[in-house]
Amino acid sequence: MLKKLSATMLAGAAAITFAVLGAPGVSDAEAADKTTLRIQTHFSPETLSGQLAAKFVDDITTMSNGEIEVEMFYASAVVKSAETFDAAATGILDCDMTGGAYQTGKNPAFQFAGDLMGGYSNPYQQMSWLLHGGGREALNKLYNDHNMEFIGWWIPGPESLSSTAPIRNVEDFKGWKFRSPPGMATLVFKNLGASPIVMDFNEIFTALETGIIDGADAANLTNNVGLGLYDIAEHTNFPGFHSMPADHLACRKDVWDAMPDHHKRILEVGMDALALHNATINEVKNAQTAKDLRAKGVNLYEWSPEELAKFREAVKAGWIEFATTPESKELLQSHIDFLTNMGAMQ
Repeated sequence: MLKKLSATMLAGAAAITFAVLGAPGVSDAEAADKTTLRIQTHFSPETLSGQLAAKFVDDITTMSNGEIEVEMFYASAVVKSAETFDAAATGILDCDMTGGAYQTGKNPAFQFAGDLMGGYSNPYQQMSWLLHGGGREALNKLYNDHNMEFIGWWIPGPESLSSTAPIRNVEDFKGWKFRSPPGMATLVFKNLGASPIVMDFNEIFTALETGIIDGADAANLTNNVGLGLYDIAEHTNFPGFHSMPADHLACRKDVWDAMPDHHKRILEVGMDALALHNATINEVKNAQTAKDLRAKGVNLYEWSPEELAKFREAVKAGWIEFATTPESKELLQSHIDFLTNMGAMQ
């Protein structure tokens, strides 16, 4: 299927390139300053994250005066979410706008490129590592080995679980069947007695509705509402604590290398702007969403410091157990050193 899509889409891209280069009145210089990108995100266009992705596209198109053109595929329309990275690396797409943690099967280091789980308290700490702690360079050591260039992160903040049963403490995780992203989350929750099931975003609602799962580790309060999860699940936790995934923009290495320097800078600055808008709007939206959910009768649980400490210990043990390659150990140590130097971890 991937090969078939690849051939079709690459043929279309070749036709577009021929049309641009061969069109009357288009100079070689103008053609050289044109970047056309096919990007896939796992978010649907109606969610807050989907709307922010659309804003990012509009921003970089406007800043480049139309020199950067993006065809955005929402809700994993071309390939499944976990396959987006490979689809970009092999030419079916140009860029991946999902998350690094989907790629832990390639190398567990991708977990620490996507979600440290319980490490950072807020998106501003995690972005500080990326921008001021050598994070971008550290991530590209990993991404470049897989024919991809890491460009930036956008982090909505701590996620909230959704559940058809109470999730008040660590004890409530025992026997809890839930949708889990791939990666370290499955390990940590298994160790706490839960039964994680890896599935795509677009499968969660039906799985909840039919009782295949009791809950989901999907997104924050606002995006969970966008997915319709609280129409079924009447229990959640807020503030979130268990996970704070960073969605990335990563493009195929040859696509990135071929871009003019000013296009590269526009993409990097565009991602930094997206990160700021994402973190701040989610803080506002989640506070309002929490009020709305309480008014509708959804139970919101704020975990005690004692229960949070139990979860943090399980996470720290999971870090060590999951970091089995030199690349994963190096990335994990980079995060730990940064958190320790900031005084955010002992």
